[in-house]
Parts: sequence; C-alpha cells; structure tokens
Amino acid sequence: MITHLELNNAIPIPLRARLRIGTARRPMNSVLLMVGLLITLLALGQSVQATEEIPTFQRVPTQFIAALGNADATSGTGAESWGLWRRDPGPRGVWLTNYEVQLKATGGVAPAQWKFDIKDWWLDENGLIMEKPVFPVPAGKYIVTGDREKIAMLTVYPKDENGAQRWELGNDAKLYDVTHLPCRTARYTPTAGVTSCSPANAPKAAFKVTPGAPMPLVEGCIKQDYAVLFIIAEAVDNPAPVEPGKIAQTDPES
Repeated sequence: MITHLELNNAIPIPLRARLRIGTARRPMNSVLLMVGLLITLLALGQSVQATEEIPTFQRVPTQFIAALGNADATSGTGAESWGLWRRDPGPRGVWLTNYEVQLKATGGVAPAQWKFDIKDWWLDENGLIMEKPVFPVPAGKYIVTGDREKIAMLTVYPKDENGAQRWELGNDAKLYDVTHLPCRTARYTPTAGVTSCSPANAPKAAFKVTPGAPMPLVEGCIKQDYAVLFIIAEAVDNPAPVEPGKIAQTDPES
C-alpha cells in the first residue's frame, strides 16, 4: 500500500487562507482545484452552524484509514471498526513468499519490528503481509482524499454510550469518492473451529489484485475487505493531534 502522495514538512493550514498541499509524485490535479474544493467544503459546511468556529488544519505525513461502510454513503455509523496506520504499512510489510523465513521462523517478529498475529493479519493488493492498524481512528476532524477528484473533511465523532462512533464527510463526498482505488486491503481471521488461518494458504497467483476488485479468499480464514483513505491533514484541536513531522505514540516504533 504505497501512497502516491508525498507531502512536504507539516505546516499549519488555516482553511481560511491560501492552501498549498506540497508536491506529489502523481498530482491529484492542480493546487487551484484543491483550494477550490476546500473553499466549497467550508461553504457547504458539515452539519456546522454558521456561528461555529471553522477548524484550523495542519498538514501531516500521509496516514491511512482502513474504512468500512456503504461506498455511496456520505455519513454513517461504525467508525469504531475503522483502523488507522500512521505510516505506510506497505514498505514495512513482508511478502507472502517470505512468510516462512521472515515471520514464522522469527516467532512473528517482522524485519520492521512489528508483531505478526496469525489469528488476525492483514494483506495488501501486492501480496504484502502488513502490521495491524490501530483501532479505532481517534475522534476528530481530518482532510481525506482518494488521490482522485475529491478531497473532503472527515469528522469522526466520539463514542456514544454504546461504544459506537458516527462519521461524516463534507464537500458532498461519498465514501467512494475519497477511497484510493488502487489500494486494496483485507483482514483475515480464523473461521470457527479452525486453528490455522495462515498466510501460507494465500493464493499467491491472485496478486497483484486489480484496483476495485475484492481481495482473495484464504483457506481457513474469514476475510473482511476494507476501503483505504489517505489523511493529508488534521485539525489542530483534535483530542490527540499529531505533531508536525512526527508519528503518533500509538506507532510501534515511536
């Protein structure tokens, strides 16, 4: 799961002001289009009263949300089941072909020092076994994109009395609009009564997975596909914002 975005060092981004998002290996579009979209976002609001303070955002190193939900939805529940990678898990992953040597033989400790869990593991579209994301995505406001036409403000609300979290997108964006289609990821857990849900059973010939296609089934495993969203900025007054240029303390190597 390698991002197509490269952001400059994080700097404060007041949404009232002119925005520059840095340089991309493959530009999403022009900076002017991005500015226009954010201005539209502010004009449309996001269930925000006219008197409510507009958030100030800071650019952060690109982060990755593993999201579940209706692709056509602009809001919904279930954000408590969304995961977050504070850094790209792809380059830190282990190829399926190296599972025996780089994970099984090491007691599950990957070269990047994250811990593999055979009862709960993740694959990307290239056939890379990845570390788990952190659950859930912290409540707050984020600028998200699928590296396509739209960017939008994502609000993840705090948990309610039942532990459920709502989410909402601005800029008339649907979940599909801010999904990065080339990125595919799935979570694999054992089926009932099965003790070995192993990457060794993954069909290696199924990779690379076509953009938009489901991830392959693995014998002995329950599969859950997730959409992938890029976070490129977050509100400075989020409950636990990331310092510019730094990785959150939930990261295994922080």
